[in-house]
Amino acid sequence: MPEVIFALDSTKKFTEQEKIGHNRWHPDIPPVATVKPGATFRVHCREWFDGEIHNDDSADDVRDAPLSIVHALSGPFAVQGAEPGDLLMVDILDVGPIPQEDSGPLAGQGWGYTGIFAKQNGGGFLTDQFPDAYKAIWDFSGQRATSRHVPGVSFTGMIHPGLMGTAPSADLLDRWNRREKALAETDPDRVPPLALPPLPQDAVLGTLTGSDYERAAAVAARTAPPRENGGNQDIKNLTKGSRVFYPVYVPGANLSVGDLHFSQGDGEITFCGAIEMGGFVDLHVDLIKDGMRTYGVSENVIFLPGNVNPQYSQWLAFSGISVTLDGEQRYLDSQLAFQRACLHAIDYLTKFGYSPEQAYLILGAAPIEGRFSGVVDIPNSCATVYLPTEMFDFDVRPSAGGPTKIKQGVTAPKSTF
Repeated sequence: MPEVIFALDSTKKFTEQEKIGHNRWHPDIPPVATVKPGATFRVHCREWFDGEIHNDDSADDVRDAPLSIVHALSGPFAVQGAEPGDLLMVDILDVGPIPQEDSGPLAGQGWGYTGIFAKQNGGGFLTDQFPDAYKAIWDFSGQRATSRHVPGVSFTGMIHPGLMGTAPSADLLDRWNRREKALAETDPDRVPPLALPPLPQDAVLGTLTGSDYERAAAVAARTAPPRENGGNQDIKNLTKGSRVFYPVYVPGANLSVGDLHFSQGDGEITFCGAIEMGGFVDLHVDLIKDGMRTYGVSENVIFLPGNVNPQYSQWLAFSGISVTLDGEQRYLDSQLAFQRACLHAIDYLTKFGYSPEQAYLILGAAPIEGRFSGVVDIPNSCATVYLPTEMFDFDVRPSAGGPTKIKQGVTAPKSTF
């Protein structure tokens, strides 16, 4: 096993650990460890809500989830010799649930969860159609996930870190804040908001204290969106075997990682759409000097996908076009087309006895594939959603005999404001 350079005690909160991570982006957060290029190491990761979500049949915890505390990130880890303009090469060697703890109160101890976030508290991709909080608990058996809240479904998880990235420079952080503030001000009363501004409340900034902490907390960026440094990209294919190339903006690169997922569909569409868990990740790091200029990677991340994808061979695909639910034509709106494809898949699954919310939870947690299929044929974009048919315990394909009706047990719990 690689050396553990960031260890976590499951009996303690994120802020009570021997080494303290962070939940905001800022260039002045001190690294918790320094490694050399070519190093291999293990990092423990807390579940993104630090144990606030429980293995029960209530969705009140999802409804009341404190967004101000996320994400609980491990790091930063400095890489010796890294300088702005380099590319940091990160290999994901292994990733999994909390080691040697297959039962317990924390997500990652043999179980994980998927949440539909309430419109009043984060929302999701389809928040107008699904404004209330729901939750599904998933049990792990090896690489398989099943849920008492979503019967008739089991699938192989594509375990991956939802969030990994390098620290921004002060200039890059300032650009983030200015552009996101400008966006939010175009509709300041929108629910959910258009962007999340810096929030000193509950900011965890490693070992920063006193005036240094206050200064940084006032401008440190929230970790919710992906940005030029990578961050919360939620790419299900960043699995074991992936190689990721991150731009370096500060000396040492200051890599951080967290938000581990047992499984996820493309888009993580319920916002907490993956199967969230704590666990570990084994990383190998190296440097490509001056790599940003050499390869034209100035404000983006590139990667080689992992090689442990589930071997599904049969798919049922749904398409959507860029026309709103009330019939308004939009011009090549690919996101709207993807929303419509998701809604068509949800409506289809209800014919088998699933509630719309259960179907939505399936699309968020299972390894579905989302694709932009046509983006040039004015005025309609076409997007598609692919469901692996083998993950259902019954034949989900259309047939002359009509749809099989599932037997409901404990349905997905709901909570409303």
